[in-house]
Amino acid sequence: MPNRGRKQRKNKKAPGENVKILISGPRIQRRIQALARQIRRDFPDEPLHLVSVLKGGVFFLTDLARSISGEVSFDFIAVSSYGHDTHSSGQVRLTRDLDSSIEGKTVIVVEDILDTGMTLQYLLKLFQQRKPKHLRVAVLLDKPDRRVAPVRADYVGFSIPNEFVVGYGLDYSERYRNLPYVGVLSLDSKLAKKAAEK
Repeated sequence: MPNRGRKQRKNKKAPGENVKILISGPRIQRRIQALARQIRRDFPDEPLHLVSVLKGGVFFLTDLARSISGEVSFDFIAVSSYGHDTHSSGQVRLTRDLDSSIEGKTVIVVEDILDTGMTLQYLLKLFQQRKPKHLRVAVLLDKPDRRVAPVRADYVGFSIPNEFVVGYGLDYSERYRNLPYVGVLSLDSKLAKKAAEK
């Protein structure tokens, strides 16, 4: 029986869309394991509470949580800042709150991507008001060229160029999240113009 796990699965693409692999699945997993060790070194005896930002952060959270030794719990929050296009709207709103209190906990905010920083700035302000013991940020991808808000992550998987990326939780109009790698999405000229007009 062939080992399908070694192949980089491809999704059926819509006409005019192309995805080129930027970071392979195995490379992502190796980096997550390194981040997990770094986080545990910083908090060797602390129970850790991971908060994932839905929907994109779920893949990163599950793999990160499995890689961290010791006691780990997690919760989810959802905010909205992207529509159907490839650019952030700049406005952030809470669409799903946490299920439990974070007061007195060591909280790691787990984000798929740090882009403009508007979402993270909003979340950090919100969480700081809830009095966690520690508040740190882990992002799989950092896009520093797009930064608008003065925020940074404590744990960064990869710094990437200013390209629109999909896969490993990241989407374009709710597609491509299930790709096991991170890829750069390119649109043909008609689709790109339509996305820019939204």
